[in-house]
Amino acid sequence: MAAPAGPVDQPPGPPVDRRAALKAKSRKAILDAAADLMRERQGTGFSVDELAAAADVSRRTVFNHFATLADVATEVAGQMLVEVVDRMSARAANDEREPDTVLADLVATSSGDHLVPVVVELFEILGGEPQPGEREALLMQRAFNLFTERMTAAMTGRHPDVDALAVRLLVAAFCGGLLGFVHLWIEETGAADTPGSRRAWDRFVGRVTAVLREPGT
Repeated sequence: MAAPAGPVDQPPGPPVDRRAALKAKSRKAILDAAADLMRERQGTGFSVDELAAAADVSRRTVFNHFATLADVATEVAGQMLVEVVDRMSARAANDEREPDTVLADLVATSSGDHLVPVVVELFEILGGEPQPGEREALLMQRAFNLFTERMTAAMTGRHPDVDALAVRLLVAAFCGGLLGFVHLWIEETGAADTPGSRRAWDRFVGRVTAVLREPGT
């Protein structure tokens, strides 16, 4: 009688690449330190040496991961924008608010009370300059592109009986309108979060809404 089979040996897992893990750890430390500095100084006004000290790495390590300080700031700002946009779009999927028309839902979600604090945060992340540079303008555009994607998903989910393509086109046009006036709003208000700046935002939203129409009407 054959002896009962013993436990089957499991194949060894992939070896731990300690070098890759340390590299990922130092990269994260650099990005986290840069994010803290950008929030503290409301922009990118810090040197490579200051960043290296804050991340507890050498200057050489910073340049092993990033070609320039601007590359660090760009990646950090991109991560911040994702977090900010996620908060913006989460309001669009709020189940506590009864669905209205698609356009009315967009207006409610994008009111000054909701978006002005977030846009001010974006403005500060991007350096707080009334006339943005090319990188800042591209990052702002990226933020609104992300917002458009999230809003499209939220509005499609809230309005399953409306043609999905029509919803997508309306959201794209509406969010494009927001991006179109955001720098005008910054010039007019200085990107300050005040009752007056929120009313100014709502006026711009009204101008966008006036040239759009609800799907099927």
